[in-house]
Amino acid sequence: MQGSHDNASRPLGSETHTSQPRTSQTRVSPGKAETADYTPASLACGARRVVASRSLDEKTHVAHATARAWFGRSLSLRLRTGSERMPDQPGRPDTPILLPPRDMPKRAVGGTSGRIALLHSIAHIELNAVDLTWDMVGRFADRQLPRSFFDDWVRVGLEEAKHFSLLRRRLEDLDSHYGALPAHHGLWEAAESTGDDLAGRLAVIPLVLEARGLDITPPMIDKARERGDPETAAILEIIYRDEKRHVAFGAKWFRYLCDKERCDPERRFQDLVRRHFKGGLKPPFNDRARSEAGLTPGFYRPLARLIG
Repeated sequence: MQGSHDNASRPLGSETHTSQPRTSQTRVSPGKAETADYTPASLACGARRVVASRSLDEKTHVAHATARAWFGRSLSLRLRTGSERMPDQPGRPDTPILLPPRDMPKRAVGGTSGRIALLHSIAHIELNAVDLTWDMVGRFADRQLPRSFFDDWVRVGLEEAKHFSLLRRRLEDLDSHYGALPAHHGLWEAAESTGDDLAGRLAVIPLVLEARGLDITPPMIDKARERGDPETAAILEIIYRDEKRHVAFGAKWFRYLCDKERCDPERRFQDLVRRHFKGGLKPPFNDRARSEAGLTPGFYRPLARLIG
């Protein structure tokens, strides 16, 4: 998810695993080595642990382990113990320092420092996408939805974890790391605003934020190639390809909910975006890519005129 790039945030349930328990001396989640044999007790338990994890290695590893178990058809959707309540805030490591968007320093634009700043910004967005997607999986696991809904969004959650890992490694290739620069904490507001509104979550996350990625990623790919950075261009191409599928999943399930509610999808989308999304929908739009994903101009262009 790259939708806000151009505006550039305890107990873990009833999971069963074979790692040693954490001691009372630390609140940091265990790392990858300690979750090597992790198996969640349910899909919702796995989703909760992804979001709650402070360790970046654990967060991505648990996403992979949970997806593997879910697609292996060895997980129930949720338990009945009430232990799967999603965290109010995602787990985060000590760095990067998180700032309000208005306090973010101006990003470097040229040379290696500019490349690192751009990659760091996108990595932060993708990390938030991991948490936002798995939060949706866990938060709405008690709803009467087809299993294919969870199949689609577990796949998205897995792909967001892949994107973050690719960007994290690319930063390390450039002798930097995720956490080296400050980042803004505004993205989680979408989760807070839509915590009990699945249609609102679908409207804002895939159909606004991820759709914005379809607009801005192709020019970034071109610039990376022009500047002799094929490695970054290749990562952005993977993200762009996957984001088209994420927007398509969002459009599909948003229309599904609208069909159940017997309401007009375009008008419902516009009402929800006005309610839950702060800021305007900014042209230029990649109308072709959006339409190929099922997000036709009738959804978003009226919003650009009204609130953009």
